[in-house]
Amino acid sequence: MRKSRLSLFKSTSMLISVVGIIMIISTIIVVAYVGYSLVSSNITNDISSGTQYDELAELKASYSDLSVQFDNIKATYYAGSLDDIQRYSDAKIELSRANSAIENVQSALDADIPSNEVDSRIEFAKQKLQAATDAYNSL
Repeated sequence: MRKSRLSLFKSTSMLISVVGIIMIISTIIVVAYVGYSLVSSNITNDISSGTQYDELAELKASYSDLSVQFDNIKATYYAGSLDDIQRYSDAKIELSRANSAIENVQSALDADIPSNEVDSRIEFAKQKLQAATDAYNSL
């Protein structure tokens, strides 16, 4: 009887040790996976935000060029009739909307908004800049 109790105690303590080791190993694996996910997510966000900053720079350059073109023809339209002034003003409003959309992209990048939201704002700014370009071309 005494030998069976000792054998039972040994097997029980061995089982508890094995289960403890398995739990420690599984905890380490879970912590490593979570850490890896966080690091890879940060790297991905940094890469996409770099691309987004490049797109923002392109938008600003395009806006600047278009703004200069608007300023070059301003005197011509203000010297014309009221209809000319109205058409120029409407086109200039489209340019202001494009500028507002570009500033919205800048504020989104500064506030670390998720990249999919920034991408949608960039697309919106591109649409507004294209509308301003179309308005200029129609003058």
